[in-house]
Amino acid sequence: MKKILFITISVILLGIAAYFTFIYYVPYSEGYRSGELIKFSRKGVLVKTWEGQISQGISGTNIFSFSVEDKEEDIIQKMKEYQGRYIKVSYKERYATFFWLGDTKYFITEIQLEASPHFRN
Repeated sequence: MKKILFITISVILLGIAAYFTFIYYVPYSEGYRSGELIKFSRKGVLVKTWEGQISQGISGTNIFSFSVEDKEEDIIQKMKEYQGRYIKVSYKERYATFFWLGDTKYFITEIQLEASPHFRN
């Protein structure tokens, strides 16, 4: 009886660990977005996460919301610097998210400054 209980608990724990590993390491999609960085803030009550938004249209009707992991210090610094400017970001979309990583399923992996297509000299 003890052996069956031990095996059952082990299988359940392994299943939970496999689920969390899959969610964290296997991306659903990867891609690029560009637009004006209109919001970047650190928010949360118990766990603070970096959240932002990019406006992809002139009127701000198409908003891309994203998260940045705390370990991405270089990206966080650039986001603060590029506030209000036109940027291009690379992201990975996960199947789900964990509350300690961010509010969205989209996580920024790279950022670069771009020239705005709306205002040409």
